[in-house]
Amino acid sequence: MADLHDDGRGDRDRTVQIEQLVADHHGAVFAYAYRLSGSIQDAEDLTQQAYLIAQQQLAQLRKPECARSWLLTILRNRFLKECRRTRAVPATTLGMTLDDVPMEIGKDQQIDRMVLQDALAELPPNFRVVLAMYYFEDYSYREIARQLGLPIGTVMSRLARAKGHLRTKLSASKTRPDRRSQRSVTT
Repeated sequence: MADLHDDGRGDRDRTVQIEQLVADHHGAVFAYAYRLSGSIQDAEDLTQQAYLIAQQQLAQLRKPECARSWLLTILRNRFLKECRRTRAVPATTLGMTLDDVPMEIGKDQQIDRMVLQDALAELPPNFRVVLAMYYFEDYSYREIARQLGLPIGTVMSRLARAKGHLRTKLSASKTRPDRRSQRSVTT
């Protein structure tokens, strides 16, 4: 009797490989999906869709050492496709000036993950994707421009504005009193 994963065309090897990809990269893929989408449910859906596409296109993965990058690219493309389908991307600015952008946040300061995610969610998807590609996928400006089909100046501008937005939001959250610390003082 044939194995459930083997249909005579070598799919058994593919199943083992996709299972290994999931085991090796699920955390990174889900984290990236969460940063892009801003919601656990959407991140779960994006992650699942990315792995389904990866399974269908597994033959395209030529270098196993590039699997993480390949999976993140699949996920990003799926996210962008969903953004284009569900709503038009507005061609607007973030409504801030250079005077609004604070200096660098100190290295010793802790950043609340939920505050960071809320600030990311406020970014338009085209800004969020550039930021995620730069920080999560470690792409250079040139690589981002090439992959997204944008001029390098547009990539640099979107990244600068996105970082400025995050600095503004994160520094503003540092000036607000922490409710948890207030509770602990009063009890």
